Amino acid sequence: MQTWHLRDRRQSFVLASTDDALPIIVYWGASLGLGEDLEELASAHQGDVTGGMLDVLPPLSVSPESASGFAGQPGIEARTSEGLQVLPQFRFQNEVTSTASDLQILYRDDANGLTLKLAFHLNQQTSVITAHSELESDEDIALNWLAAPAFPCSARTDHMLEFSGRWCSEFQTEKLRFATGARERTNRTGRTDHTHFPGLIVLEEGTQNSSGEAFGFHYGWSGGHTMVAEELADGRRQLQFGHAKGTQSKGRNFSSAPLYATFSANGLNQIAVAFQQHARKWIVPNTKLPRPVHYNCWEAVYFDHDINELKDIASRVAALGAERFVLDDGWFGKRDDDTSSLGDWQIDPRKYPDGLTPLVAHVRSLDMEFGLWFEPEMVNANSDLFRKHPDWILGPADQPRGRQQRVLDIRKKEVEDHLYNGISEILGANEISYVKWDHNRVLPIADAAQTDAVYRLFDRLCEAFPQVEFESCASGGGRIDFGILRRTQRVWLSDSNDAIERQKIQHNAALFLPASITGSHVGPHRCHTSGRTLDIRLRAWTAAQRHMGFELDPRELTEEEAGILAETTNWWKDNRDWMMNADILRLDTSDPAEIAELHRSASRDRFVVFSALLSPSDQIVPHPLRLTGLDADVRYCVSLKNRADVAVLSRGDCALKTVDLTLSGQYLMQHGLNLPWRFPESMWVVEGQRL
Repeated sequence: MQTWHLRDRRQSFVLASTDDALPIIVYWGASLGLGEDLEELASAHQGDVTGGMLDVLPPLSVSPESASGFAGQPGIEARTSEGLQVLPQFRFQNEVTSTASDLQILYRDDANGLTLKLAFHLNQQTSVITAHSELESDEDIALNWLAAPAFPCSARTDHMLEFSGRWCSEFQTEKLRFATGARERTNRTGRTDHTHFPGLIVLEEGTQNSSGEAFGFHYGWSGGHTMVAEELADGRRQLQFGHAKGTQSKGRNFSSAPLYATFSANGLNQIAVAFQQHARKWIVPNTKLPRPVHYNCWEAVYFDHDINELKDIASRVAALGAERFVLDDGWFGKRDDDTSSLGDWQIDPRKYPDGLTPLVAHVRSLDMEFGLWFEPEMVNANSDLFRKHPDWILGPADQPRGRQQRVLDIRKKEVEDHLYNGISEILGANEISYVKWDHNRVLPIADAAQTDAVYRLFDRLCEAFPQVEFESCASGGGRIDFGILRRTQRVWLSDSNDAIERQKIQHNAALFLPASITGSHVGPHRCHTSGRTLDIRLRAWTAAQRHMGFELDPRELTEEEAGILAETTNWWKDNRDWMMNADILRLDTSDPAEIAELHRSASRDRFVVFSALLSPSDQIVPHPLRLTGLDADVRYCVSLKNRADVAVLSRGDCALKTVDLTLSGQYLMQHGLNLPWRFPESMWVVEGQRL
C-alpha cells in the first residue's frame, strides 16, 4: 500500500493506493497529527457490502474506472479511432514528487496505451488545494470527458450551494440536498457564463457564514464546463469538474483545468477567505497598487463620442476623485451602434480626426490613467474584416447572431495574429495603461481549443505590454474564473449598476473573489438596467465595498450629490491600501432585508462593517448585528462613519448615533452592535480600530 499526506495548519488530505491501483482520498478534513497511522486509516476507510451488491466495493478513486465495477460517473470517457469504448485500468508507475505540500504521481494503462498524471498542491499560506489531471494516449482517441481529480463528499455534508444567475443578476445561490443519482450541470456556451459559475460549496445542514463544516470548489477554466455531484446507491458521494463534455476533439494529449478546493471547519467565511487570499496572492498577476479610482464613460455617452464633451466629463470626474478614465465602445471603425465595425480596430477619424492623442493628453494632464475598450473575439457582419475574411467565423455560416455579432475563430493562427497585431498597434501608439476586454455573446460551438487560443492571445499581449492592466468583462459577469484571472487584474462583476442588485451579487461573489479585483461603480441616478432610482449614498457606499469606480454622467449630479460622492471617494482612497488586502467576511443577520459584511485588515488591527437594508424590514427596531472574525480579548474603538445620515424617525438613544464606543471583540461577536433605525435602501458604515 502507498499512502500520501498533504497537510497544513487547517486541513489534512490523505490518499492511499492498494495493489498499485489509482489512489482513493481516504481522509479530507481537519488537520491530523504527523503520527497518524495512514495505512490503518486507509483500512478503516474501507466500507462493507451486502446483498444485491458486487462482492467487492468498487473503489471511488480520484479517477473512477468503469472497468473496476464502478457504476457511477467515470473519470475518463473516451473512444478509439474505430469508435470502441476505452475502459482504462491504470497501475502505479512512479512517484514524481511527494512532500507535505505536493504530490505528483504517474499511472499507466499498457493495454489501452494510456498514461495518467495526477497532481495535487496544498498552498501552505492560503490552505487551497490545486488538483490537476493530464492524459496521454499512444494513439489518437476521441475524448468526451476528462475530470480533474475527483473528490469524495462526506455523508455529513449533505447539501450543495450552487451558483447560477443571469445577465444583471449574477452569482445567485441555490441550496440543494444530495439525493441518489447524479446532479450534472453542463455549460456549453463556450465561456464561464452568467448561469454557470464553475463553483460549488458542499456543506452541513446547519452551516452558516461563521460556523459549520464546508468544502469549497472552483474549476479555473474560462470555457464551457461540466460539474457532476453524485450520490451512489451505496451512499458514497463524489464531485467531478472538467471541460464541458464533448468539447475536446480527437488527439493524444489532454489536460483538465486546475480544480481549486479547500476545507472549512468554521463556516462559509473560511472558504471565502481562502479563495480571496489565493486569488490575490497566487492567481492575479501584477495588480497595480494603490488601486486607482476608476471611471468608465459608457453610461454617460454610449456610442455618441464627442471629444470636447469627453474632455469635459474627464475634468469633472477627476474633480470627484477619479484616477483612471476608460473610453468605452464607439471609438473605432464606423461604430455608431452595435450593428457595425467590430473587428475594425482602427480609430474612427470622424470622431477623432487627430486620433486618440488629444483625449489621452487631456486625461493625463488631469493625473488620470487612460483606458480603452476592446471586444477582440467578436465581429460584425457589417465590418471590413468580415467582408474580407468571412471564413474566419467560428461555427456555421447561418448561425444566429448575438448582439448583432459573430465569433472569430481564434483557433486559426492567422486570426490570432491579426488580433494581436491590431491591438498591439493601438496600445503601442497611445499611452494606454488599461484595457476593458469585453465578450458580449455566447459561442456558437463549445470547443476547448477556442478557450486555449484566447489564453494564448492574452498571454502574448501581457508579455508585450506588461504596463497594461486587463479587465475581464463578458456582458458583465459572463467570464469570471481563476483561468481568465491569471491573465487579468479586474473583473466587471455585472452590467447592473443598481446598488440593490449589486449588494446581492457582490455578497455572494465574495465567497470566491477579493475586493481588489472586483469592479464596482457608482451608477446613474436612475439605473439604466433596472429603472430604479436610488440615493447617491447607497450607490457610493456600495461601490466603496470593492474596487471603486463611477459609471455615470457627472453633469447630472446636484451639488449635494457631487459633494457626497467626492467625500465617499476620499474615504475610500484613505482606506484602500488596507481594504484591498482585507478579508471579506459575510455576517449572519436576523433580518432577511439586510445584507452585511465585515472587511478585516490583514494585520487584524482594524475593520469596517457595511450594513445595507435593501427593503422594508419586518423588525420594528433592528436586532443587534453580530460581528465575526475579531479577537475576543481585544478592545476596539467602534464608530458610525455616516452618522450624519441618521433619519428623523430614529428617535431613541442608540449610542452610536452620537458617540464612539469601546467594546471587546467578544461582546461584538457574541452580543453584536445596536445600529440606529433607518429607512430601506440605505447603508450603515461602521469603523473599528484595535486599541
